Amino acid sequence: MTRPTTSRGPQPAGARRQHAAGQRPGGRSPRPEGRPPEGRSPRSTGRSPRPAARRRRWRQFVPPQHGAWAMLLLPYLAAVLVVGARWPHLPLLGAWLGGYLLSYYASQAVKTRRPGRFRAQLVTYAVVTAPLAALVVAVRPAVLWYAPAFAALLAVNAVYAWRRRERALGNDIALVGLSSLMIPVVATAAGVSPAAVVHVLVAVPAYSLGTVLHVKSMIRERGNRAYRWASVAYHLAAVPVAAWISLPLGAVFTLLLVRAWVLPRWGASPLRLGVLEIVLTLCVLAAVVAA
Repeated sequence: MTRPTTSRGPQPAGARRQHAAGQRPGGRSPRPEGRPPEGRSPRSTGRSPRPAARRRRWRQFVPPQHGAWAMLLLPYLAAVLVVGARWPHLPLLGAWLGGYLLSYYASQAVKTRRPGRFRAQLVTYAVVTAPLAALVVAVRPAVLWYAPAFAALLAVNAVYAWRRRERALGNDIALVGLSSLMIPVVATAAGVSPAAVVHVLVAVPAYSLGTVLHVKSMIRERGNRAYRWASVAYHLAAVPVAAWISLPLGAVFTLLLVRAWVLPRWGASPLRLGVLEIVLTLCVLAAVVAA
């Protein structure tokens, strides 16, 4: 006898639709070409990290304080150009920038009361800063005379960070003082008397303080008439002092006075304000070096 053949019979409508759509029985679709299996990340397939991830890591180690770089570099560059470049100025620059980054993340640790959150940044910048600073001290031990002033101003910064008031005017003034201390440090590192950079020590902090008032009147304290008039009055008083140092510097500070008077009335976006400050910083640098 022959075995009877069995017929599968008609398939259900749902099964026919799955077959037409390319799905497996049970509703599962086949894995698209190029897609890693479940449970495997793109990193395990040999792909490079996404640019967004790299940007996030970059932002973890670079503060979002764009204006701070001008405040850091202007005193250093002005003093170096006046006294003349020496080789200790190179490790001094590395220690200066590394020290700023270290102090920034230390203040963030104080502010948040979570030092472990910034451990990687603190360790990284301490490892960078310490040997460079030690090299400068070994070559020019006299720079240690400025250490108490740095420590006092950093303590002021820490107090404001602890109170979560790091945007206060008093803290900004302390930061201007910190950056201005680099002027005599540069002279001492070059083996030159700080008397050679007295005019730099007057002009650069004067510009930085005026910029603090002006930027506050434009952004954080916009519409505050007291800040606007304080900025104008400050620049009005600074013009004759700058002109006494040199006429080109007096001309630059006159331009700063016009800026303080006009821009709060007209208004400007943060981008345009930042570009203008870069140009004015270069003008101050040129006038100070030429004085």
